[in-house]
Amino acid sequence: MAYLRPDKLDDALDWLAAEQPLVMAGCTDIYPTRYTTTLGGPLLDITAIDELRGIEMKDGWRRFGAATSWREILQTPLPASYAMLKQASREIGAVQIQNSGTIGGNLCTASPAADSVPCLMALDAEVELSSVRGRRRLELAKFLTGARQTALAPDELVVAIHVPETAETGCSAFHKLGARHYLVISIAMVAVRLVVDGGRIRAARIAIGACAPVAVRLWELEDALVGSDVKDAPKLAREMLTGISSSLSPIADVRASAEYRHRAAAEISQRVIADLCSRVS
Repeated sequence: MAYLRPDKLDDALDWLAAEQPLVMAGCTDIYPTRYTTTLGGPLLDITAIDELRGIEMKDGWRRFGAATSWREILQTPLPASYAMLKQASREIGAVQIQNSGTIGGNLCTASPAADSVPCLMALDAEVELSSVRGRRRLELAKFLTGARQTALAPDELVVAIHVPETAETGCSAFHKLGARHYLVISIAMVAVRLVVDGGRIRAARIAIGACAPVAVRLWELEDALVGSDVKDAPKLAREMLTGISSSLSPIADVRASAEYRHRAAAEISQRVIADLCSRVS
């Protein structure tokens, strides 16, 4: 079985183009997603590539290396707008998973219930892809094309996630509903970021996960909240969230029915919006 663990990105990209190996980082989801007890190879281990790790601010964007772990994200001082991402990080598995699981891996797995996705959507994140052919960046919503599906080409590697400096404003929160509080796959989840100035909402980002093949931005609600008095926003949100079902397409499974997911998504969204508004009013 061929196995390569390069310490240079160019070497990894060369081998990726030539062999199209299975890419490994945190390896927390490899066996569950492949439905096999063995890995036949070839295997590309990217954990030794320093360029894929770390968090830095550069040219108006905050860059998260794709192999950055959830523990690193939790331990890094970040603006209040990242509170939702840190909350999600604490609920991704147990401490062992948080130490090894990576932000890039969570996106590449493309689970409808990937906890980081609503948070990164609410942060207007972009995904950077690299190959021997060059680099490109995609909005997160364009990178995720469906359940377990991405726009990643066979010879491409996710190298970083970028958040614009303009998204590093306001306050944020994340809420995940599951059968228990930790070590559980989401029934529904929501990430909300609000920018409030002078008692009025100046910007709003709301994204719901686990209720469609890909996390969904609530564009109409966001637009309606902008300009509203922060004291009136929770009531407005509750009224609009009654029609939330048109934006969602949840499945029914062993965790919850589709109808329950509809109701739960609306309820937890309203609660998170109300809680954030109460903090800043």
